[in-house]
Amino acid sequence: MSNGIPLTDQDRLPWLLAINKYMKGLSKEGKSGVVTCSALKKVYRDVLVNGCSSEDPIPDILFVLLHGDRAVIQGRLNSRFGHFLPPSLLDSQLATLEIPTIDEKCIQVDIKVPPAEIVDQIIEKTNLLL
Repeated sequence: MSNGIPLTDQDRLPWLLAINKYMKGLSKEGKSGVVTCSALKKVYRDVLVNGCSSEDPIPDILFVLLHGDRAVIQGRLNSRFGHFLPPSLLDSQLATLEIPTIDEKCIQVDIKVPPAEIVDQIIEKTNLLL
């Protein structure tokens, strides 16, 4: 990605499985946590919940979709320095995004507000769901 080339589904799979394993460990220990990644497609989110098999899904995953219009996102990308995702990949990321469906436990937060307010909204919406 740092070279301006989007990752393929095959590139992402080992990372998604590693995240699933980590979150499954937290869940089995009765712990909670925040894990971030760009799970743009439903199939990615399915891997995060189920790993390689749907026999032992993680029951308490809540996805947070940080959404905003293209101009806001572009402005944020342009102001970041030293990040692996170059602004040139924004269009491919937006084209790949599959908005979570009703069968996925997900909250949505608009990113046009300051980061502290985004965090407050996530906490408030999470408390309502859990």
